[in-house]
Amino acid sequence: MTTAAEPAVPRAESLYERSRWALVDCGNVVRRGMLHYRRQPVAILWRLGFPIVSVLLYGFVFGGAMQVPDGGDYRPFLMPGMFATTMVFGFMSTAMAVVADSAKGVTDRFRSMPMAPSAVASGQGVADLVVAAAELAILAATALAIGWRSDGGLAATAAAFGLLLLLRFSLIWVGVWCGLVVPDAEAAGGLYAVVFPLTMISSVYVAPSLMPGWLAPVAAWNPVSSTVAATRELFGNPGAGGDTWVEQHALLMAVVWPLVITAVFLPLAVRQFQRLSR
Repeated sequence: MTTAAEPAVPRAESLYERSRWALVDCGNVVRRGMLHYRRQPVAILWRLGFPIVSVLLYGFVFGGAMQVPDGGDYRPFLMPGMFATTMVFGFMSTAMAVVADSAKGVTDRFRSMPMAPSAVASGQGVADLVVAAAELAILAATALAIGWRSDGGLAATAAAFGLLLLLRFSLIWVGVWCGLVVPDAEAAGGLYAVVFPLTMISSVYVAPSLMPGWLAPVAAWNPVSSTVAATRELFGNPGAGGDTWVEQHALLMAVVWPLVITAVFLPLAVRQFQRLSR
C-alpha cells in the first residue's frame, strides 16, 4: 500500500530555519565568551597593559625626539596609532583563545554538537568585537587623561572609532583561522613575530616618509597605516603626510583593506573548522 508523499518543506523556510539556528548558536558562543571575561576581568587589563605602557614610553620618554611631518605635538600624532595597535594585537588574543579551546577539548565538543559550523567562528568574532570596543573605550579614556583630544567633531570621531573596530573585525578572522591551524599555544605565541612588524613597519610611530627609501613603500601600503592615517584625519590630529596614492586615499583604503582581509579569512576560518570534523 502506497502513501502520498509528504509535501516538501519550502526551500525558503529551510534556509530561514538554518539561519535562525545559526544565530542562536552564535549567541550562545558569544554568551560563553562574555562569561569568561566577566569572571576574568584581569585578562582585559593585561591586554591593555602593552598599549598603555607604549603610550607613556613613546609619548613622554621618546616623544621629544620624534618628528611630525605636518608639525604639532607628537602625542596627538601617536594616539591614533596606539588605538590601531590595540586593535591589531587583539588578534593574538583571538588566536590564543581558539588554541586554548582546542587544547581543552571544547572545539571537539562543539564539533560533536548539532550546531551550525559557522557559529563557532562568528560567535568568537562577535565576542572579541565587544571586548575590543571596551578596550578602545578604556584606552581613549587614558588618552584623554594625558591630554589627547579629538578636534574632528562628533560624527568624524565616531567614524574614526568605527574604522578602528572595522580593522579589529577583519583581524578577528585571521586570529580564528590561525588558532585553528597552529597545533598548540607555544606555536601560537610565535605569531608575535608577525604582529610586531605589522605595527612597527607602519605609520604608527613615525611617518613612512622619514624611513629609508626601500622601507617607506612597505610601511605606506601596510593596512595598519591606512587606518592610522584615516583616523588621524578624522580626529583632526597631526598627520604623517605622504605623496603616494595609498597615503592620499587613506580613508578609502581604511575601508577596503579590512573588507579584503575579511573576504579572505572569514571563509578560511569557517572552512578550517568544518575540515576538523572530517
